[in-house]
Amino acid sequence: MTESALIPILREGVDVVKLIFFRRLKEHLTGQYPHRDPDYIRKLAASVINEVFGESNARGPLASFSEQNKGVIHEQMDSLSIHMKDLQIPITDALRIQFLCDHQEGRDSREVLEKARALGLLLPEREVPLPAKFIHMVRKVGSSLKILEGS
Repeated sequence: MTESALIPILREGVDVVKLIFFRRLKEHLTGQYPHRDPDYIRKLAASVINEVFGESNARGPLASFSEQNKGVIHEQMDSLSIHMKDLQIPITDALRIQFLCDHQEGRDSREVLEKARALGLLLPEREVPLPAKFIHMVRKVGSSLKILEGS
């Protein structure tokens, strides 16, 4: 497989981890904010995940929500290492794979890794996974959660 074919596959793996993270965070937020409507919970979870993975909430459908809820978003980010502890390995691996893909495409996303480390989400002692191991982990976790069928 060529490097150019590998990057989209790895990015899909990162997206699967983000979906797993989204589902878990949404469950957590629903319990934390039972009085809030599902749309608020979805937007809050999406905004937090976008922040963690370095995606801008400055434009698009989350822009005004993110601006109005900066405090809550950052409060949730500060508690991720506690509430999402069981997802630290997949999140760490996904962030590092995303960094490697970005690097191959000429982008420097080092600040995303630094932010995740500061939040306690990134496991610094964990080695960067090889692409095959990352994809295997994504398939295993995705299949166990019924996100990926038949993998």
